[in-house]
Amino acid sequence: MAHTLLMPKATAVWLVDNTALTFDQIAEFCGLHPLEVSAIADGDAAHGIKGMDPVTMGQLTREEIARGEANTNYRLKISEPKVRVPEVKRKGPRYTPLSKRQDRPNAILWLVRYHPELKDAQISRLVGTTKATIEQIRERTHWNSANLTPMDPVTLGLCSQIDLDIEVQRAARNAPPAAPTGDTLLPASETEHLNVDEYGSEEKELDADAVFAKLSSLRSNRDEEEDEE
Repeated sequence: MAHTLLMPKATAVWLVDNTALTFDQIAEFCGLHPLEVSAIADGDAAHGIKGMDPVTMGQLTREEIARGEANTNYRLKISEPKVRVPEVKRKGPRYTPLSKRQDRPNAILWLVRYHPELKDAQISRLVGTTKATIEQIRERTHWNSANLTPMDPVTLGLCSQIDLDIEVQRAARNAPPAAPTGDTLLPASETEHLNVDEYGSEEKELDADAVFAKLSSLRSNRDEEEDEE
């Protein structure tokens, strides 16, 4: 291509709605996967994205679209810009925006792997995705699962560290208490018979003698009071 296509997904939305081009043709022209274009056509993707007319933007001609509609094997060519802007020389490496749309699946994979306590709605709020996409990544049925790499959404610029911390804390508050692990103290009812030493039986006997002595003393006192009467 002579130059970069502006707003590829919005362009794909417009081409799906306004032309008879195949999914493969649209996908190649917009730099998307054919399954993404299919999802746009089915209404499963690109929610809230308004289609952008590439003809009005000067990136595609009506004649080029007609050629593609007449031949499914034809590959669309982006129009040459009428005005060329000189490229600015950079001293350092070219800056690439971190909040790219294609990085969202990587961010979702990171959240699913390292914060499994988060609900789908929370992940959607953090990275602006759909529950269907989250489910596909959880179940490894996403069209690009083999190439996904878990990446921190904060590093990608998809959300702030504060937003992530808030959602993690909220999930922790709503999570059920964890089951006890390791050694724990047994109830007294189960341990009262365990630590009986050699004096245990004697202590029980002494306690019994004391009780009987007390009863005998009370009985004697009562008998003496009756004799005095």
